Parts: sequence; C-alpha cells; structure tokens
Amino acid sequence: MAPRIFVTVGTQLPFDRLVGAVDAWAATRPHADVFAQIGSGTPPCRIASAATVDPVRFADCMRRADVVVAHAGMGTILTALDLGKPVVVMPRRAALGEHRNEHQRATVERLAHLDALHVAEDEHTLAQRLDALLAVDAGQSAALAPSPARLELVRSVSAFVLGEALPC
Repeated sequence: MAPRIFVTVGTQLPFDRLVGAVDAWAATRPHADVFAQIGSGTPPCRIASAATVDPVRFADCMRRADVVVAHAGMGTILTALDLGKPVVVMPRRAALGEHRNEHQRATVERLAHLDALHVAEDEHTLAQRLDALLAVDAGQSAALAPSPARLELVRSVSAFVLGEALPC
C-alpha cells in the first residue's frame, strides 16, 4: 500500500514554499499518495489539492494519513499528536514574507524535542524527513505506532499552549 501523506497549510495564509517542496518531492516518488490543503496558495503540479476542506474531510485526511506535513500551527500539531501521527513541520518565516513574525519558528524550537514532531527548516530537510519516515520497514514507520506516553504528551502540550498548570 502506498504511504498516505496529508499536507495542510492552515486557513490564514498561503504557504507555497511548503506545498512546492512536497510537490517536488512527490515528483520522484510516484508511489506516494499525497493530498494537500493549500489555502489561497498556488496549486501544485503533481499532487492532489484543494484550497479548503470542510472539518469532516480534514479529520478524515488526518486519520487516514501515515504522515502529516504542515506549517507550525498549534491546532494541526496537537491534532496530529493526538491521533498518533508523525508530523513534519516547516515553520513559516517572516523573513521570507510568509508570516507577520517568527512565532512559528519559536513554536518548533519549543516543541522540537517531541518524538513524533520532525522539524524541517527548508525544502531539502523536508524531503529528507519524509524519506526517513517512510523508509522504515518499507513504509511502515515505527513512528506510526502510538507510544505509551502519547496521551500525557498531548496533555502537556495542550496545557502549555493554554497556559494551564499541569496536574501532579
């Protein structure tokens, strides 16, 4: 079975650098089943895409994905972690005109230690992260299996984001 990859850039801004990197990666990996939610960005040439997806389809794409590729939006990160999905995160960069400030880089710096979160600062690293995740055991990445600490991890990240105290 071909690996399923769900790409999402959120709903606020386009992220052509991310979508283009996955599109270029997919050009040499025709076995990959890639679908991208691209917002108002430029449609990719090789992968299936839609500007927006309704919440039901979004949830289905997340559940069915072997790997999620996304901007560094907390909603996407938390959803992927909650579902036990490895997520490759490329933060938007204000210096490249992709956002108003560097808060997405700060997000990945804070969360980079999480096992299921794979940070890609650039297009080359994104391709490497995808290859590494999909290469383990012929596309059955060990990262796909939920870890025993997953629920606690999601609770901790959620508490951090919401500014709540963690229970003892």
